[in-house]
Amino acid sequence: MPVRCRKSTGKRVRLPMPPIVLEWMAYYTMPRTTLNSQAAFAKAERVMPGGVSSPVRAFKAVGGNPIFIKEGEGCRVTDIDGNSYVDYVASYGPLIAGHANERVVAALSKQIGRGSSFGAPTEVETQLAEMVVSAVPSAEMVRFVNSGTEACMSALRLARAATGRDKIIKCIGCYHGHTDSLLVQAGSGALTLGTPSSPGVPASIASTTISVHFNDVEGAEAAFKKYGKDIAAIIVEPVPGNMGVILPEGGYLEALRRLCDEHGSLLIFDEVMTGFRLAWGGAQAFYGVLPDLTCLGKIIGGGLPVGAYAGPKRLMEQISPAGKVYQAGTLSGNPLAMSAGVAMLEILQESQVYQNLDRRTAGLADGLAEGAAEAKVPLTINRAGSMITPFFVRKSGLAVNNFNDACACDVGAYAKFFNAMLENGIYLPPSQYEAWFVGLAHDAAAIEETVAAAKTAFAAVVS
Repeated sequence: MPVRCRKSTGKRVRLPMPPIVLEWMAYYTMPRTTLNSQAAFAKAERVMPGGVSSPVRAFKAVGGNPIFIKEGEGCRVTDIDGNSYVDYVASYGPLIAGHANERVVAALSKQIGRGSSFGAPTEVETQLAEMVVSAVPSAEMVRFVNSGTEACMSALRLARAATGRDKIIKCIGCYHGHTDSLLVQAGSGALTLGTPSSPGVPASIASTTISVHFNDVEGAEAAFKKYGKDIAAIIVEPVPGNMGVILPEGGYLEALRRLCDEHGSLLIFDEVMTGFRLAWGGAQAFYGVLPDLTCLGKIIGGGLPVGAYAGPKRLMEQISPAGKVYQAGTLSGNPLAMSAGVAMLEILQESQVYQNLDRRTAGLADGLAEGAAEAKVPLTINRAGSMITPFFVRKSGLAVNNFNDACACDVGAYAKFFNAMLENGIYLPPSQYEAWFVGLAHDAAAIEETVAAAKTAFAAVVS
């Protein structure tokens, strides 16, 4: 508390602090309260399973109750208790331009006055389709749906119809939505709850799915050797983000492309997360490996529910009404999502966007690595463009290249880190098995704030 001197006597006396200073000191020295969020969660649990609409939001993996968000702007969100956080969840990827981006908001405001859905074609739908086709190297046509799950489900139906085969290959730990045939050795929410597959999936459907490890070329070769004539497709996240960010090893994606070509199977890239995130054109443009079909979502809807699958005309024209493979959706291609998507892609077409994202994320990675080293916390940081996951490994220097490596991490250490970061105003995914997303709104000040908070949080991990 400051000390002032009375001129008349020269004696040092303490004067009362101004109320505004006392208020400021109380805010920054007292723990954040989340009483309103706790009450909101108790209310939600009475009417929704687990109190949430998606499992990972329930904070089961990190302890405590979820915070309820009231609003967001730029790279920050504010909860219903008035606490502000730098946000690296970003709605799990779509908000690459930040919360309430003025251009996206303007596009939505303009469209909502005209109508939210018509069940009929609109020109903005074609406009977004043209942008996707021009950007994604393997795409000649695109069909819009309402979620990434729908996109993957529909792409697999098309692959089975096009090849006349039933079996598919997926990688253990990759998540392609909650479709029955894909919820076998899944990642993200399923991992967080400790159940890598789900009850309710019929054995007869699960038997059509062959699981191999990501980055395991020999495993994929063995699967093709045994089932090659029955395999319709491999579906893979070119950069998995639902067991944490996992990078493809050199030659791995090329090997999958070769195996599909040799056996007459289709290669499907699930770019729901990586599409327009790693590069203009997605991971296939970033790595130079082209799939037969591409699944998209998240960013192409500008923060609204959306999905899409795309590919060459010879495949896409098999979809109804051009062909016989049936797929439909009442809200597919709705003008709100399409308008937001157009605005978002226009932002991403601007000069130096991806270079700026890469530079900011690299700065975050360097800061985290430095803080972990100072605290002697073993940490492996995987990064692809603006996607990043710090893995709390149990020994320094351990690589995280697949599902088993991810599962060997210290989830207890991550939980301590998560809660310490939350207390210091940084909102991270509430699971070790999720990507963090850096966006255009994460300026230098936000990155510096995050790194400073991380140094405190690493100390909490070892305490």
